Amino acid sequence: MDIIKSVKSTLPGLVLCVVIAQLGIFLGKFIPSVGGAPLAIFLGLIAGNTFAKSEKFAAGSKFSESDLLSYSIVLLGGTLSITTILQLGFSGIIFIFLQMLITIVITMFIGKKLGFSKKFCALMASGNAVCGSSAIGASSPVIKADDAEKGISITIVNLTGTLLMFALIPIANLFFNFDTLKTSALLGGILQSVGQVIAAGSMVNHDVLEMATIFKIVRIVFLVVVVIWLSKEFKAKKIEDNTEFALEQEAYAKKKSKISVPWYIIGFFILCGLFSLGIIPPAISKIFKLISSKFEIVALAGIGMRVKIAELLRQGPKASLYGLFVGASQIIVALLLIKIFI
Repeated sequence: MDIIKSVKSTLPGLVLCVVIAQLGIFLGKFIPSVGGAPLAIFLGLIAGNTFAKSEKFAAGSKFSESDLLSYSIVLLGGTLSITTILQLGFSGIIFIFLQMLITIVITMFIGKKLGFSKKFCALMASGNAVCGSSAIGASSPVIKADDAEKGISITIVNLTGTLLMFALIPIANLFFNFDTLKTSALLGGILQSVGQVIAAGSMVNHDVLEMATIFKIVRIVFLVVVVIWLSKEFKAKKIEDNTEFALEQEAYAKKKSKISVPWYIIGFFILCGLFSLGIIPPAISKIFKLISSKFEIVALAGIGMRVKIAELLRQGPKASLYGLFVGASQIIVALLLIKIFI
């Protein structure tokens, strides 16, 4: 009965996302300079803020945004070889590490200057540095953030990422003339969610989409390091403030610090390895690529539907400025690091 109930609640939003995706693909044929993927996001954004605001579409759009996107990433692994991933090189890994580190430092600094709590700043730092909502969700229990801090940080990070998703395209053209590696580093090194990276990459070309996704996956792997650091940072603060309380919570903190890498990242690398070894034949890889692209555009429609313009207005200018300042800082840092390392 629970399965039937879940299907019934998911179906309306999922069907709408599929319709929006197909409409985006259709209209994209008449506007090839824009393409179906960006149009699917725009149409989803319009739908989610007008006639599809009802809660009955929420479960389906969430399924499209998260589950279908995860499946798409796993299948993408079955179309890429280890050789492609190694194109990042050691310098690419260093770029990601430094970009994340500097993003965390800047986000904490700006948040402190604007008068936000340390916990809220930490959630913003993890969300912007790693992988948006997923990183915030993983970090929140470790630092004992309340629901209000978690909700506001997810909203600001996602909305900032959505704005950057479109802003980075002309920036990549201006500074890199859409060079595949540099553009991929810019998109994969800055954008907060995997969906935003895929959406932005699809606005350039398929090569950038694939390489930007790889940059992003490297960032997600570092999620474990970020969460462990937050655990130790906030445990140390508790010891300073209240030694007895901190000691009582030590076991809990250790348990929460053992954050695993998301399942779809593991699946991506498994299929990538199988394809590289020739176990997955080219014919099957083509099927994976086709299914992945279909899931991807439906997921992008879901992402558009779940961006709520009213939420941004509701947070007030201070929180919005925080997101914009962090986003602008990420762009400046990324441009400098790409010039040095990529």
